[in-house]
Amino acid sequence: MISAKTLRKHRLPAPFAPEAGLTLLELIIVVAMVSILASAAVPLVRLQIRRSKEKELRVDLWEMRRAIDAYKDAADKGGIQTKADSNNYPPDLQTLVDGVDIQDKKVRFLREIPTDPMTKSTDWGMRSNQDEADSSSWGGQNVFDVYTKSDGTALDGTKYSAW
Repeated sequence: MISAKTLRKHRLPAPFAPEAGLTLLELIIVVAMVSILASAAVPLVRLQIRRSKEKELRVDLWEMRRAIDAYKDAADKGGIQTKADSNNYPPDLQTLVDGVDIQDKKVRFLREIPTDPMTKSTDWGMRSNQDEADSSSWGGQNVFDVYTKSDGTALDGTKYSAW
């Protein structure tokens, strides 16, 4: 056995004694590993954000199209007075928000005009039923369809404006 006196005698001087904590090399290695993991996560986060915006765009478009269809149904049943050339479609999106009087009740078809997640604007592209199906200009007679004014391409390869 080694005596305590022998251990004290062979102790390392203070500058060479092991200390608790991290060395600079260990710290650099940890920072490098965290950086590599973070750089791998950034594209995944961007992809998830883009998917989320695309989903929000689809929901907004369907919500406005449902409101347009509900307005037309009410007009076709005689509940709303419309212009002769409107084919019973709403004159604009704001009419769907402001509402119309049906049998002495104010009926609103939208709470608000949704904000386009791609353009960050409430300025949507519109088509009247007199316009061509792929027209990018609005004739102004009525609102038959809505689309985003974004010229971006979706993850599936289609143009957002074609949705």
